[in-house]
Amino acid sequence: KMRILCLQNVSFMEPSVLADLLLTRGHPLRSHPLYVDGEIPSIEDLDCSFIMGGHMNICEEAKCPWLAPEKAFIRKAIAMGKYFIVICLMDNYLHD
Repeated sequence: KMRILCLQNVSFMEPSVLADLLLTRGHPLRSHPLYVDGEIPSIEDLDCSFIMGGHMNICEEAKCPWLAPEKAFIRKAIAMGKYFIVICLMDNYLHD
């Protein structure tokens, strides 16, 4: 079983279809609402992450303070060779 985390930037962006697909294959999905708790779980404990988008602009860290640690999480995931899927985020998400 893969250890999978879904990071949610807003409440209305949920991984419903993805969650169903993973569960039918025996992979539990843990969701983490960044807009409620900006502290991201350790990537070392994960095999894969789904990152759901939202209405915010990637540069709106003052309005959405979890964006900075979220971008650091993505950079670390890339460096560690972890699998992740980003859904509905701007193309320049990693380049600011």
